Amino acid sequence: MARKLVTAHSTWAPTVGYSRAVRVGTHVYVAGTAGIGSDGAVTGDAHAQTLRALAIIQEALTESGAVLADVVRTRIFVTDIDQWEAVGRAHGEVFRDIRPASTMVEV
Repeated sequence: MARKLVTAHSTWAPTVGYSRAVRVGTHVYVAGTAGIGSDGAVTGDAHAQTLRALAIIQEALTESGAVLADVVRTRIFVTDIDQWEAVGRAHGEVFRDIRPASTMVEV
C-alpha cells in the first residue's frame, strides 16, 4: 500500500521518527499539532496558538493533497478549559461551514 509521509518542515520529525501527516490511499492521518513557531517557541494567547496549530495542519494537508474541506473530525486538547472559548473561536474561524465532528477536552 502506497504511503506518503509529510513532515511539514518539522525539525524534530527525522530525529523522533514521526510524520506530521501520513497519506494512505484517500485517507490522511494528521499527528497532534501544537501552535508553536518555527523556532519551537509558544507565543500568543490560546486563540493565536490555535490558529498557528491549524495553519501547520493546513500546510500538512496541502502537502498531502488534501484541503480543510476534507477534514471530518478534530480533537482539541487544552491545558486550561477556561480557554475553551478562545480556542473554539479560532477553530470556528478556520473551519466555518466545514464543521467537522469535534471534541475538546482538558488535559
